Amino acid sequence: MTGVHLPAVEKHREHLRKGFHAWPSLAYGLPPAMGDARWPAELILATWYQAANGEPPQNGLEYRKGKSGGGFDRLEFKYRLENSANASIENMDLSIPLNRRGTGKQIEIPVPWYGGGMSFGSVSEQVMLARLMAAQAWNTYTSTGEGGYPESLVRYKEHLITQIATGMFGVREETIQYAPIVEFKYAQGAKPGLGGHLLGDKTTLAVAKMRESVPWVSLFSPFPFHSVYSVEDHKKHVDWVKTIQPQALVSVKVSTPTDVDMVAVGSYYAGANIIHLDGSYGGTGAAPEIAKKTIAMPTELAIPKVHKYLLKEGIRDEVVVMASGGIRTADDIAKAIALGADGVVLGTADLVALSCTRCSNCERGRGCPFGLTTTDPELSLLLKAEEGAQQISNLYRSFAGQLRETLWRLELDSIRDLRGRTDLLVYGAR
Repeated sequence: MTGVHLPAVEKHREHLRKGFHAWPSLAYGLPPAMGDARWPAELILATWYQAANGEPPQNGLEYRKGKSGGGFDRLEFKYRLENSANASIENMDLSIPLNRRGTGKQIEIPVPWYGGGMSFGSVSEQVMLARLMAAQAWNTYTSTGEGGYPESLVRYKEHLITQIATGMFGVREETIQYAPIVEFKYAQGAKPGLGGHLLGDKTTLAVAKMRESVPWVSLFSPFPFHSVYSVEDHKKHVDWVKTIQPQALVSVKVSTPTDVDMVAVGSYYAGANIIHLDGSYGGTGAAPEIAKKTIAMPTELAIPKVHKYLLKEGIRDEVVVMASGGIRTADDIAKAIALGADGVVLGTADLVALSCTRCSNCERGRGCPFGLTTTDPELSLLLKAEEGAQQISNLYRSFAGQLRETLWRLELDSIRDLRGRTDLLVYGAR
């Protein structure tokens, strides 16, 4: 590969691998500058441990919650049983349907999550492949994000959600025809009302070609879709996709404004199969802090608001509600479902499993020290897709085991029985 010094890349990758396995052992203590309140150093290292071993750490690392002092970090379950050490929990059902309507393809996934959109340009092709390989291994899905569909992903198309965002970057008829699920991104929780933004530093030749744009120029996805100003316009979008790919399910990704319950009902009547609520805790370091912290509604407030309104309208069991925006742990997944979601969408957790340290340099072309949020041809080689897929798959295995234990301790047989069970939650002390 022209201009890439492969021995240097391999040497750097080896040092990163050693650190990935050494730090969770706590042999060197906690890194003093790692993480933030939602992703403190302990939680990052605990996620690394799970990505390496497929089970929670037993050395005292906190793997259930962060240190934000609010939200999911203050919610606790009112467990009925102490632990499942001597119980058989393998038969606990974690599967959820993705189509509750009486028509269209019936899709069920064996775990209550799939991967959220991270576009080519925001992350490397190797990251996209790693997430997609893990999704295939678990018979679930991940999303392209808004930046197009690299050719290397086509072989995994049965597990890939095609996203259509307001900028229409990389949207092609054939990729919609590939898709088992098409996702309209109307807004995202990390940047509600701002649209998408990829800085020129990350618009490399490969990214510009995929997005049919100009290299080294910043790209913006406007807010909103300027062809949609009513439920009727929204339905035209859904009908357009159904015309191109009649078998595809349609997901609608929205942020969480105060009237998100009305938005959800409108999406249902427009024909959506999945309503994807993206709360304010999500986003990488590329999202502005002021947007993440002050605009959208927190995820744990949006979920029950939508769940209750759909129940009131008598349509809750005809649409699937998936939640994202700060889902970091198995406990977060269970809490989101207890608040009223059917399942969750994972994003940053996948990146942390790949060794992300939350350093918040995602917006820079060569800012990511682990080669994750970059399309630089040299830095991208720091991650091997197959190794990354195994790490994400290991994290998923740990999550699945913890969810089964949670169900057992709550005396439930299925993750579907947990939906909307706010009576099992308590808002704890700081």
